[in-house]
Amino acid sequence: MEQQTMVRVAVDAMGGDNAPAVMIEGAVLAVCEDSRVHVVLVGKEESIREELEKYTYDKERITVMPAAEIITNDEAPVMAVRHKKESSLVKAMTLVKNNEADAFISAGSTGAVLVGAQLIVGRLPGVERPPLAPLIPTDTGVALLIDCGANVDARASHLVQFAKMGSVYMENVIGVKNPRVAIVNIGTEEEKGNALVKETFPLLKNCNEINFIGSIEAREIPAGAADVIVCEAFVGNVILKLYEGLATTLIAKVKRGMMSTFRSKIGALLVKPALKKTLKAMDTAEYGGAPMLGLNGLVVKTHGSSKGIEIKNSILQCIAFKEQNISEKIRTSIVVNENK
Repeated sequence: MEQQTMVRVAVDAMGGDNAPAVMIEGAVLAVCEDSRVHVVLVGKEESIREELEKYTYDKERITVMPAAEIITNDEAPVMAVRHKKESSLVKAMTLVKNNEADAFISAGSTGAVLVGAQLIVGRLPGVERPPLAPLIPTDTGVALLIDCGANVDARASHLVQFAKMGSVYMENVIGVKNPRVAIVNIGTEEEKGNALVKETFPLLKNCNEINFIGSIEAREIPAGAADVIVCEAFVGNVILKLYEGLATTLIAKVKRGMMSTFRSKIGALLVKPALKKTLKAMDTAEYGGAPMLGLNGLVVKTHGSSKGIEIKNSILQCIAFKEQNISEKIRTSIVVNENK
């Protein structure tokens, strides 16, 4: 029998609003669900082991690495990463740098994750700017929003690389063949848009390595009009936050409406299974964190307020990333094809 490959995931156990409890819960859920995962929890050892005692799991597949320091959201990211060498974030990322882990996950400081990803893990050769790329739910499945937070002042060449990296990810990790790529715009006509969009559009149009379908307006995104949504990080972050806020509001309003009268409560009992399935599909937590593409290893950023289910899904998404050798495929797409 062929030996199963183990995917080693380093988790910043002290990062996030609810650390270390939710980080440990997510790690336990992940190893219990998939035998291919080994998690290294990096952080304050006593606190981590105290939480682990609450669970039953395969103790061979969760290990603890002590880290005395924590990087908080209030610290300057560059200074924190450079000076807090004993922090859970830096030590966990260093495992990826030294090939002692295949992936890194944190719900901590976004700035520190972005800085550490480039200073510690490092960019692939030829990659100008690594983007954050979360999956967002659509009517037809999911779409990749790239970039959502890493490069607020991107250039046209960056967006072209985002499109290539996003296409590689969607095809090989999510299984979408020949993914449709669109650029976020205020209209579908080619001549519309700001200076960045107008400069980028013809470059994407002439890129033979992607399936570019043109511009996409924000209202078309939830309908699943494209598989890879390309934009710079300011626009992407606004889309993502609005998406999350609207989904939360709609789910809350539906639940209140179903409980408002005796008749609606009876109806709620009848539709509860189907409604629960539908609402679950629109929950962004079901799709894990945002991978940072274009690095020498996988870095995944999750929400600071993540629950255990999102941490679990973030860990499990690392499996396909490693098994499909996404970093090498991105390197080929960016370096080899651009040098032809």
